[in-house]
Amino acid sequence: MPYTSNDIKRVEEKWQKYWSEKKIFRSAMDAGKQKYYVLEMFPYPSGKIHMGHVRNYTIADVIARYKMMNGFNVLHPMGYDAFGQPAENAAIKRGVSPSDWTYKCIDDMREGLKRMGFSYDWGRELATCDASYYKWNQWIFLKMFERGLAYKKSSSVNWCPSCETTLANEEVINGQCWRCKNEVVQKDLDQWYLKITHYSESLLEDLKKLNNWPSRVIAMQENWIGKSYGCDIYFKIKNHNDTITVFTTRPDTIFGATYVTLAPEHPLVKKISKGTPHEKSVLAFIEKAANTAKSLRMSGEERKEGVFTGAYAVNPVNGEEIPVWIGDYVLMEYGTGAIMAVPTHDQRDFEFARQHKLLMRVVIKDPANPNATPDTMAKAFEDAGVLVNSKQFDGTSNEEAKKKISDWMTAQKIGKGSVHWRLRDWLISRQRYWGTPIPMIYCKTCGVVPVPENHLPVELPKNAPITGEGGSPLAKVKEFVNVKCPKCGKDARRETDTMATFFDSSWYFLRYTSAHNSKEIFDVKEAAYWMPVNQYIGGIEHAILHLLYSRFFTKFLKDLKLISASEPFDRLLTQGMVLKDGEVMSKSKGNVVDPDEVIGKFGADTLRMFILFAAPPEDQLEWNPAGLEGNWRFVNRVWNAVEFRYTRGAAAQGPMDEQDKKLELERNAAIKRVTESMEGGFKFNTAISGIMVLMNAIDKYQPNPGDARKAALLDKAIETTVLLLAPFIPHVAEELWQMMGKKDASVAFIAWPQFDEAALVTDTVRIAAQVNGKVRGEFVVPRDADEAVLRPIVLADEGVQRHVAGKEIKKFIVVKNKLVSIVV
Repeated sequence: MPYTSNDIKRVEEKWQKYWSEKKIFRSAMDAGKQKYYVLEMFPYPSGKIHMGHVRNYTIADVIARYKMMNGFNVLHPMGYDAFGQPAENAAIKRGVSPSDWTYKCIDDMREGLKRMGFSYDWGRELATCDASYYKWNQWIFLKMFERGLAYKKSSSVNWCPSCETTLANEEVINGQCWRCKNEVVQKDLDQWYLKITHYSESLLEDLKKLNNWPSRVIAMQENWIGKSYGCDIYFKIKNHNDTITVFTTRPDTIFGATYVTLAPEHPLVKKISKGTPHEKSVLAFIEKAANTAKSLRMSGEERKEGVFTGAYAVNPVNGEEIPVWIGDYVLMEYGTGAIMAVPTHDQRDFEFARQHKLLMRVVIKDPANPNATPDTMAKAFEDAGVLVNSKQFDGTSNEEAKKKISDWMTAQKIGKGSVHWRLRDWLISRQRYWGTPIPMIYCKTCGVVPVPENHLPVELPKNAPITGEGGSPLAKVKEFVNVKCPKCGKDARRETDTMATFFDSSWYFLRYTSAHNSKEIFDVKEAAYWMPVNQYIGGIEHAILHLLYSRFFTKFLKDLKLISASEPFDRLLTQGMVLKDGEVMSKSKGNVVDPDEVIGKFGADTLRMFILFAAPPEDQLEWNPAGLEGNWRFVNRVWNAVEFRYTRGAAAQGPMDEQDKKLELERNAAIKRVTESMEGGFKFNTAISGIMVLMNAIDKYQPNPGDARKAALLDKAIETTVLLLAPFIPHVAEELWQMMGKKDASVAFIAWPQFDEAALVTDTVRIAAQVNGKVRGEFVVPRDADEAVLRPIVLADEGVQRHVAGKEIKKFIVVKNKLVSIVV
């Protein structure tokens, strides 16, 4: 009988219960076995799992199960990235506490994950909102503070005056608060930073070690870290004692600098404009820029705005007095907050200069348009050429001039070669409730005092009022805020900011190695055994920040001598999105497919197989109900083969005929194809395709009833099919293995099948025959046949004869086991 809906529920619940009760996937250190740590990026617990989760976690599960069958000691844990703003939003909307809402979502998510049959070591489950976890967030922060890597400074944030709270960049939509729709402004607040820039060089250099990461992720990390070689150039301000330092990667264009642009936040702006006729417009522009989200200023999509400060700077290479402007497209976070503008050779400066009618000068000749002038240029010339209007450097190629001019300015003490980084220290302060409290205390006598380690964790109070308005909810809980200073014992107050949730996910992979260790952040020996993660899996949207912060924490913890690994993840796989009707599944678009509904009809194994077969893991996957039906039918074919054709016969005896050899060839070819697909980059779709080819061969193999030898060969092919499918459809594989009378342990730990190369060699091969370069026939011939054997076979063919008859055969070329090429 076919594999029915009733079988689905019975089989899947049976084996999920078996795996749970027997703790089949519990992992432990074993010095005698090679370890394999497979990990998917842990989820934010927002409720039931969705198809994006199903795809990500199915990929990881197949890898984990494949490695188990290959004898590896596998660690495959699961947890929840449980802090964050959505829980506070849910608290406001639903009138429940963030804690209650989050743990209810975790329960729902756990149930969904277990229904998919994932091979997690549930004994290592963790949630970052547990005090037992975030205690160690606080411990890491204190260790960073001890070493000067955690510090506080004033910086501007997105601020909603109506809600009286800070907003993340993604919560600012078209310059407005996502919640109340009022305008967002920039506000200076004292906030905590982590000095990730201390590791800039190693974060960049060690990317060279990550040979198993996608090249585009490496490129995104390199660009974010942004090491730039260039030159600091000193522009003295006329009638002032101050100097503007500009960093540029294009010192070759210095003779074309016709104005300087400062960020509105630059500390010199108010000073140099004070008392000038332009002071009022400068102050108004500063206020306007402060009320504009930085994301909008950086986008470059709007008209680039700016005002003249009334001051002039002196170009140090030619003594020219050039105007100093402020522009909204210049940010203090990049370079020095000041740029030298060369409008003819930088498109951004070109557009700004045209808008504001500023002077332009060509200093690099365009080989394709050597007579170009600023008036005739439609855009900036940013390619290679030779210098003009550059005094002693005229005629020099601009690439050569970069070093020559930099060296000359260094000698003249009007500039110097320098290196700048795009990477900035990490702002972790959040004026929110649902996050890790920052373990610092403010005392009027002692200043900023860290919470003693033996007082950790600083726990979140349960009675904080969460309204989304009026600043940090923690600041409103007197019992939390008011505390005695650990140093002097006088009245003091706690820090009321919480940590950014990226802090939680920057080291969770280490906590998994000893997830419930109450005495230390993790067991050093366990971490030494399991780290680094062998295979990490997650979305490309985390290619920069999460991965960068995880690398930063790993290097810091290595400096503490807690781990030996300098990188957290050896291999990285970024899976594609799941689409329906060409768009990413989302509730707002009404195109969501509920995994529970699919599991109820087809079972988790069919869903797993579809997800893996429909597209390579890195590619987008288009939801296709017909594909789901096809995979369901295939699972039924395998089920029926075991139920109706498996005989449990004795081992095959005696010589094999051609039919037998064909089946053995297909069996060994399938093992080879699946193994190579798994080892060569997890090409799950080609692996499954290889199993389907074997299943076709099984269906075609029809031995005579009572032929024990042939029945045994068929049994062997069916057994191989079930074992090859075990990582992909584990519930069905377990059931079929048992139906076949196998009383061993779980199929998850049966040795992976091995192929025999000798069985892949056939006595005959198919070759093509060409006449003057065109294929005129195909032939099945003895393997390794030479010209003496092939010539009469090929020339006797009617199709070949039509093209050679009556003609002189000049050449008869044999490419052994592949091709005959005839030239007439």
